[in-house]
Amino acid sequence: MWKHQPQRILFLEKHFNNPLCNVGHVNKADLESKWQVDKLNIVEQLNYKFILSLEGNDVATNLKWIMSSHSVAVMPTPKYETWFMEGTLIPDYHYIHIKDDYSDLNDKLNYYIHHPEKTEEIRKNANKYIHQFKNKEREDLISLLVLQKYFFKTNL
Repeated sequence: MWKHQPQRILFLEKHFNNPLCNVGHVNKADLESKWQVDKLNIVEQLNYKFILSLEGNDVATNLKWIMSSHSVAVMPTPKYETWFMEGTLIPDYHYIHIKDDYSDLNDKLNYYIHHPEKTEEIRKNANKYIHQFKNKEREDLISLLVLQKYFFKTNL
């Protein structure tokens, strides 16, 4: 799996031993053991103020629950788009933006560690963004409209 995710390997190469990070690889069958760590569950991850959200084969699946929490997502600009409208997320407004090569990670983390009011602002903006998806009736209606459009376009 990770052989096809060079962006994640690059992150481990650059930041596995970074004192500002608790990162590693949890799939025992896939990568070098030098990056192997025990998996943290979501509750354990939520003890951290900042949580890395990296895309893999497609979207970063942890982004939704990070943005729903009291933690802040740290990530490069999303490249994949889903119903979550990742392309509408604003860097350093909905999440802490880092470069694709992760070279500015330490600078960004240190800045937000020393500016907790800015971190809290991002967290609130992320929580507000998530709020739009919590209207069950609206989400059901959107789902029906998507299906209707699909059937219309495919002549089914």
